[in-house]
Amino acid sequence: MRLKSEESLLLIVDLQAGLLPVVAGGEQAVAEAAWLGGVAETLSIPVWVTEQYPQGLGGSEPRLLEALREPRLWQKVHFNAHAEPDFAAALADSGRRQVVLCGSEAHICVMQTGLGLLEAGYEVYWLSEASVSRRAAEAQLARERMVRCGAVPVSADMVAYEWLHRCDDERFKDVHRRFLKPRSARPLRFF
Repeated sequence: MRLKSEESLLLIVDLQAGLLPVVAGGEQAVAEAAWLGGVAETLSIPVWVTEQYPQGLGGSEPRLLEALREPRLWQKVHFNAHAEPDFAAALADSGRRQVVLCGSEAHICVMQTGLGLLEAGYEVYWLSEASVSRRAAEAQLARERMVRCGAVPVSADMVAYEWLHRCDDERFKDVHRRFLKPRSARPLRFF
């Protein structure tokens, strides 16, 4: 199961301004999701962003949206984004079968979306450093459960290099200059 840029989609679930102040690791999740979103957009990989009840939880974190050029925004009321009929139909129509998944809260909306995607036959890649909850232990439990159910745990670097696949073309040079080289000095925290 290797990630392929032409089959992938990055799905960022509910990294919302009203929720993030109480989420453990929220700052890192936004930074990692925004970073991988930039890589995805550079490689013409769709980036979708969901918002759970934005009237109460606020819209997506502004820093996330500022980092992305053209994310597709989805508002939802189901915890499982794939339970939203328009979302499920658009995903099926996209032809993308590999979903790199992250967001908050890991043990609620991210996990339920991941389970829904797995049930529908999609390959799910759990972006560990960008899947967070109010309590870190709940994010860890969600990751463990998703892995037992068939999701593949990944890091943002892992995903980026699999999407790139090789180092001898202009795509790699562009992504390396803009995203990979500046990142090499940043420490990461995993659960």
